[in-house]
Amino acid sequence: MSGTAEGAHVLLVEDEPNMARTLAKILERKGYRVTTVANGQEALTALADDAFAVVVTDLNMPVMDGMSLLRRLQPEPPPPPGERRLLSPPTIVLTGHGSTQAAVEAMKLGAWDYLVKPCNPDEFLMTIAQVLRVADLERENRRLRDAIERTHGFGEIIGKSAAMRDIYQAIDALAQNVTTVLITGESGTGKELVARSIHARSARAEGPFVALNCGAVSDTLLDSQLFGHRRGAFTGAVSDHEGVFQAAQGGTLFLDEIADVPPALQVKFLRAIQEREVTPLGTTRAVKVDVRLVAATNRDLAAEVQAGNFRSDLYYRLNVVHLPLPPLRERLEDVPLLARYYVERYARQFDVAPKTIRPAALALLERYDWPGNIRELQNVIERCFALAPSDDITPASLAHLAMAPPASRDGALDFGNSVPSLEATERQLIAAALRQAAGNKNQTARLLGIDRQRLYRKLAKYGLE
Repeated sequence: MSGTAEGAHVLLVEDEPNMARTLAKILERKGYRVTTVANGQEALTALADDAFAVVVTDLNMPVMDGMSLLRRLQPEPPPPPGERRLLSPPTIVLTGHGSTQAAVEAMKLGAWDYLVKPCNPDEFLMTIAQVLRVADLERENRRLRDAIERTHGFGEIIGKSAAMRDIYQAIDALAQNVTTVLITGESGTGKELVARSIHARSARAEGPFVALNCGAVSDTLLDSQLFGHRRGAFTGAVSDHEGVFQAAQGGTLFLDEIADVPPALQVKFLRAIQEREVTPLGTTRAVKVDVRLVAATNRDLAAEVQAGNFRSDLYYRLNVVHLPLPPLRERLEDVPLLARYYVERYARQFDVAPKTIRPAALALLERYDWPGNIRELQNVIERCFALAPSDDITPASLAHLAMAPPASRDGALDFGNSVPSLEATERQLIAAALRQAAGNKNQTARLLGIDRQRLYRKLAKYGLE
């Protein structure tokens, strides 16, 4: 339904005949079609029989008042999972002087706006027009999101490249069984999103999805986080705690950064996978578990096995099906689609109109190497909403990317005719490693091949802390 006056159908719910006639005439002179009813019950009947662009309702009416009508239009509790419910038209409430508290309560129930009677005709028409414009924008955003979901993505996994089509096929195939999956890829490539998508499409979708980043938990706590503990098992264990294996019972357990499981725990971890049981700290009694395991890492597990850092038998248990995710630089054709997806997402989050990505800015996004992958692109778009005052995303909005040299076909940096200083290059590499590691200092040091103390000195030197 268009947000313009011409042809828009308004449902006017007002029990005072004079007020109803006055408001109807104001609307009709502006080109709206108006249906007038005297109470909430008649409004529900009219809504069942016809489509309306907006509802304007008084609050104090016989039979069914405006508050009761709002509750019927915005039912609570929300519909159960899987049940689709048509969205009600936006509602504007009319209230008398001294009744603004009632109007506030109506807004909490889902009203879009309120007006105090007697209404100023210009204010009344302007409010109607604004509500219709916003409703139009929300419908268009919803249409675009549905189109992206239908044609190019699996939930929040977005892409139409050949590499992503292969990933979609693999997700569909893996969702049909309970095979253990090892997902590999650089930080920011969407490993957890893929794991969630496998779970959501599987027969275990009604069960829990439990995620744990093994690299974010200290070695001393990881045992308890994975397998649980009993009260008194160690200092501070004041109550029983179920680990993630038990928490994911009947569902999917996603373990990120699996390469960070210390050697001392790898034997216990292997037993949990083989025997489908865990033994919490502080007890010798094993607990049976039924979970589908999906593991992920941004490191080369085979190389870790060769280096003696990871058990080969555990590696083969995890690597039943290997699903490698491509870095964003290898599917740059997906960048425009991803960028527009995040534009829509942050427009909703910041409650503003979507920004337009200017062609020159889009070209810059497609040229950039994206060392931080999709997570970095997401952060760039969020930064544009948080800091850029313009309705457009321009090359100026992406100045920090414009200073970075684009990647050449073989992955080397292409500086053109201008070679930066050694310090500038070092700063850029450290910043890229930080982005790729999502700010994790230990992982950043590993990526750069330096120790943590040296990394901290470099961060302080270049102001990157």
